[in-house]
Amino acid sequence: MIHVRRVYDPPAAGEGRRFLVERLWPRGVRRDALQLTAWLKEVAPSPALRRWFAHDPEKWEAFCQRYTAELDANPAAWQPLLEAARQGPITLLYSARDREHNSAVVLKAYLQAKLKQEGR
Repeated sequence: MIHVRRVYDPPAAGEGRRFLVERLWPRGVRRDALQLTAWLKEVAPSPALRRWFAHDPEKWEAFCQRYTAELDANPAAWQPLLEAARQGPITLLYSARDREHNSAVVLKAYLQAKLKQEGR
Protein backbone atom coordinates (compact mmCIF):
# COMPACT_ATOMS: atom_id res chain seq x y z
CA MET A 1 0.00 0.00 0.00
CA ILE A 2 1.25 3.44 -0.93
CA HIS A 3 0.09 6.50 1.01
CA VAL A 4 0.51 10.16 0.11
CA ARG A 5 0.66 12.80 2.87
CA ARG A 6 1.66 16.40 3.32
CA VAL A 7 4.80 16.92 5.37
CA TYR A 8 2.82 19.27 7.60
CA ASP A 9 0.37 16.51 8.65
CA PRO A 10 1.30 14.51 11.74
CA PRO A 11 2.40 10.90 11.14
CA ALA A 12 -0.41 8.34 11.28
CA ALA A 13 -0.43 4.70 12.29
CA GLY A 14 0.19 2.23 9.49
CA GLU A 15 2.07 4.62 7.21
CA GLY A 16 5.08 2.35 7.00
CA ARG A 17 8.35 3.76 5.76
CA ARG A 18 8.25 7.51 5.02
CA PHE A 19 10.00 9.10 2.04
CA LEU A 20 10.25 12.79 1.24
CA VAL A 21 9.81 13.03 -2.54
CA GLU A 22 10.52 16.73 -3.00
CA ARG A 23 13.60 18.35 -4.54
CA LEU A 24 13.53 21.18 -1.99
CA TRP A 25 13.30 20.83 1.79
CA PRO A 26 9.85 21.99 3.01
CA ARG A 27 9.68 25.38 4.67
CA GLY A 28 9.41 25.52 8.42
CA VAL A 29 9.97 21.79 8.99
CA ARG A 30 12.79 20.54 11.19
CA ARG A 31 14.68 17.58 9.77
CA ASP A 32 14.08 15.44 12.82
CA ALA A 33 10.32 16.15 12.80
CA LEU A 34 9.49 14.12 9.68
CA GLN A 35 10.61 10.69 10.91
CA LEU A 36 11.97 9.96 7.43
CA THR A 37 13.34 6.76 6.03
CA ALA A 38 14.97 8.76 3.22
CA TRP A 39 14.84 12.00 1.26
CA LEU A 40 14.74 11.08 -2.44
CA LYS A 41 15.36 14.36 -4.25
CA GLU A 42 16.03 12.78 -7.63
CA VAL A 43 12.55 11.22 -7.89
CA ALA A 44 10.94 14.67 -7.78
CA PRO A 45 10.11 16.56 -10.99
CA SER A 46 13.01 18.40 -12.57
CA PRO A 47 13.41 22.04 -11.55
CA ALA A 48 12.32 23.15 -15.03
CA LEU A 49 9.15 21.05 -14.91
CA ARG A 50 8.35 22.18 -11.38
CA ARG A 51 8.71 25.84 -12.37
CA TRP A 52 6.63 25.34 -15.53
CA PHE A 53 3.80 23.59 -13.65
CA ALA A 54 3.76 26.08 -10.73
CA HIS A 55 0.86 24.04 -9.25
CA ASP A 56 -1.53 25.35 -11.91
CA PRO A 57 -4.45 22.87 -12.10
CA GLU A 58 -5.03 23.84 -15.74
CA LYS A 59 -1.60 22.35 -16.57
CA TRP A 60 -2.29 19.14 -14.60
CA GLU A 61 -2.75 16.72 -17.50
CA ALA A 62 0.37 17.95 -19.30
CA PHE A 63 2.31 17.90 -16.03
CA CYS A 64 1.34 14.27 -15.42
CA GLN A 65 2.53 13.28 -18.88
CA ARG A 66 5.81 15.20 -18.61
CA TYR A 67 6.57 13.95 -15.10
CA THR A 68 5.78 10.35 -16.10
CA ALA A 69 8.23 10.72 -19.00
CA GLU A 70 10.88 11.94 -16.55
CA LEU A 71 10.22 8.93 -14.32
CA ASP A 72 10.46 6.58 -17.31
CA ALA A 73 13.85 8.09 -18.14
CA ASN A 74 15.21 7.75 -14.59
CA PRO A 75 14.32 4.36 -13.07
CA ALA A 76 17.20 4.55 -10.59
CA ALA A 77 15.35 7.38 -8.84
CA TRP A 78 12.12 5.45 -8.16
CA GLN A 79 13.46 1.90 -7.80
CA PRO A 80 14.12 2.31 -4.03
CA LEU A 81 10.46 3.27 -3.56
CA LEU A 82 9.25 0.31 -5.56
CA GLU A 83 11.44 -2.04 -3.55
CA ALA A 84 10.17 -0.56 -0.28
CA ALA A 85 6.55 -0.87 -1.48
CA ARG A 86 7.14 -4.57 -2.24
CA GLN A 87 8.12 -5.06 1.41
CA GLY A 88 5.25 -3.17 3.04
CA PRO A 89 3.39 0.12 3.27
CA ILE A 90 5.18 3.33 2.34
CA THR A 91 4.25 6.99 2.54
CA LEU A 92 5.27 9.60 -0.02
CA LEU A 93 5.63 12.99 1.65
CA TYR A 94 5.13 16.24 -0.28
CA SER A 95 4.85 19.89 0.70
CA ALA A 96 2.42 21.37 -1.85
CA ARG A 97 -0.83 22.90 -0.57
CA ASP A 98 -2.92 21.25 -3.27
CA ARG A 99 -3.66 17.68 -2.14
CA GLU A 100 -4.95 16.58 -5.56
CA HIS A 101 -2.52 18.22 -7.99
CA ASN A 102 1.01 17.46 -6.85
CA SER A 103 3.90 15.29 -7.94
CA ALA A 104 3.45 12.74 -5.14
CA VAL A 105 -0.01 11.87 -6.51
CA VAL A 106 1.53 11.17 -9.92
CA LEU A 107 4.39 9.21 -8.38
CA LYS A 108 1.98 7.06 -6.37
CA ALA A 109 -0.01 6.18 -9.50
CA TYR A 110 3.23 5.44 -11.36
CA LEU A 111 4.49 3.09 -8.64
CA GLN A 112 1.12 1.37 -8.32
CA ALA A 113 1.12 0.71 -12.07
CA LYS A 114 4.60 -0.83 -11.78
CA LEU A 115 3.42 -3.07 -8.92
CA LYS A 116 0.34 -4.08 -10.91
CA GLN A 117 2.54 -5.07 -13.84
CA GLU A 118 4.34 -7.41 -11.42
CA GLY A 119 1.03 -8.88 -10.33
CA ARG A 120 1.08 -7.34 -6.84
